[in-house]
Amino acid sequence: MKTLDLEETDLNQCVKEAGSSSVLIVKNGKPLALVSNVEGLDAEQIELGSSADFWKLIGQRRRQKTVAWEDARKWLDRGAPKKAERGC
Repeated sequence: MKTLDLEETDLNQCVKEAGSSSVLIVKNGKPLALVSNVEGLDAEQIELGSSADFWKLIGQRRRQKTVAWEDARKWLDRGAPKKAERGC
């Protein structure tokens, strides 16, 4: 990742640099903005990817017990089991 000072850069330079790697723009040594290549992503992917709440939710879900695909398929076919039946 390249770091550029706000006073020493312009938008064209940032966009060109962001084509190959992200560019961190700093002001007075503190992070101000991040310019990244988002080619191939839609607006929803970009917004979710930069959402702290989204990543917090993903982290919580990753710590939860998972369900085998075979069990999920059975539940979809006959309805989800009650909590006691799942062993949770």
